[in-house]
Amino acid sequence: MLKIDSVDKGLVIDHIKAGRALEIYKYLKLDKMDCSVAIIKNAKSKKLGKKDIIKVEDNINMDLTVLGFIDPDITINVIDNGVIINKINLELPSEVTNIVKCKNPRCITSIEQEVQHKFKLTDRENKTYRCIYCDTAFERN
Repeated sequence: MLKIDSVDKGLVIDHIKAGRALEIYKYLKLDKMDCSVAIIKNAKSKKLGKKDIIKVEDNINMDLTVLGFIDPDITINVIDNGVIINKINLELPSEVTNIVKCKNPRCITSIEQEVQHKFKLTDRENKTYRCIYCDTAFERN
């Protein structure tokens, strides 16, 4: 059995679909932060079969909206003194900025480098986001 020390203060990002932890690590820019990070891949899960977990040690401020965009089923446990003080259940954000890029070569974001890539949630059930400038749908892999 793999044992990773518990987090005394920080975040535990749980219920990540197996194989997606590194993608989340990059989106949250954890490589640029000065904190300890543990990535657990393919942990056993009753709910998912297998899951990934990311443990972040330290009191860090980051925008967690991206996680709701990537996978609204992810849960975040906020830890202080080794105890969960808050459990955050995510949902799809109504808008995301500079998380993904518009693939339309004629979109203003492809021509003007300074324009932010903004997508609005247009269909919650199908998790569809569309570029606010050209209405191109974001295609999930």
